[in-house]
Amino acid sequence: MIRQKLDCRGCGNHLCNIFIDLGKSPLANSYLKKKEINKKEKIFPLKVFVCKKCYFVQLPEFENPKKIFSEYAYFSSFSSEWVAHARDYVDMITKKIKLNDKRLVMEIASNDGYLLQFFLKKKIPVLGIEPAKNIAKVAQKKGITTKVEFFGTKLALKLEQEGTKPDLIVANNVLAHVPKIHDFVEGLKIILNTNGVITIEVPHLLKLIKNIEFDTIYHEHYSYFSLNVLKDVFEKHNLTIFDVKEISTHGGSLRVFIKHEINQKIKISKNVERLLKKEREEGLQKMETYKNFEIQVNKVKNELIDFLENAKKNKKKVIAYGAPAKGNTLLNFSNITNDLIEFTVDKNPYKQKRFLPGSHIPIKKPEMIMKTNPDFILILPWNIKGEIIKQIKNMKKWEGKFVIPIPKLKII
Repeated sequence: MIRQKLDCRGCGNHLCNIFIDLGKSPLANSYLKKKEINKKEKIFPLKVFVCKKCYFVQLPEFENPKKIFSEYAYFSSFSSEWVAHARDYVDMITKKIKLNDKRLVMEIASNDGYLLQFFLKKKIPVLGIEPAKNIAKVAQKKGITTKVEFFGTKLALKLEQEGTKPDLIVANNVLAHVPKIHDFVEGLKIILNTNGVITIEVPHLLKLIKNIEFDTIYHEHYSYFSLNVLKDVFEKHNLTIFDVKEISTHGGSLRVFIKHEINQKIKISKNVERLLKKEREEGLQKMETYKNFEIQVNKVKNELIDFLENAKKNKKKVIAYGAPAKGNTLLNFSNITNDLIEFTVDKNPYKQKRFLPGSHIPIKKPEMIMKTNPDFILILPWNIKGEIIKQIKNMKKWEGKFVIPIPKLKII
């Protein structure tokens, strides 16, 4: 654990305003083996601040990212919905910026190759940057050139010296994982080709607040972005946001398109000012907006606890589906253990036969749904609930109900 710096990673202002305090918990992706469940877990504060100067919502850096991400449990390809999202993105961006076999695509946090594989099928050259060695190996087996590195100015300079200048840089759902954000963004500027484009996807702070998506807050997510904050960060490095789209992933995200400031060939879309205006109107640049969030979060927590306790009282069997990081925030903040949820199931073999951090709920194979016939299934990765409900409904003989915990408890 490193000493926390309470200075805004965006503007440097001292952080003193708490957005939400979710107590203390283990790292959300630190799944336990059976022999580890009786050992004391390392826990960290999950206290989120908002900068009163630039309204950047963030967790202080509490642990070296190399200790978190060098081996990781999240494999993107286990979600068919997420793979379909990647395929659609590749089709869209290939047409939008006219990619071909002479133009290089580089993805940062390329995971198991779930996205770059679709560029390869179009004969477009690719390079993946992935810090988790265990995940990078999966991509390499698919024929995707992948460097096992953390991205920043140091790696950008090294790659530039080797002649690497990508025409497209993809950084989906990675910026939140970066504590030294200015070093990362400066690296993007260094390596991007003169007329190149960067696209990033980040969960949108506006949706997090409006839909009470507090479970998307966990230690591996250092930052929570509005478009206004992103604009300020990129402009500090002479990079310009020229377009933005609101997309549905992760409960509501932004897809942001970025260019070099000096690139006058690409015009700035009206979408940018339109969304900046929407954020202002919704109060994202007023401190009052951030003060009521904790009250709403506690309502969600209490609803879930009441449901589970009533189910237990009425001898109803409740299990969970999924072992996502967001689920661990929800369960640990609510102090829910295997006393109320017998087990969870997950398609990822890496997680099976392990236990959720903090709650110690065992993770089993999805086939256990049919063997145990639960009355209720609590969907922890509610952002892909459609995929999960369809998958389970295809299993015959189960007549139970689904429970969606956020933004308001819903039984379907």
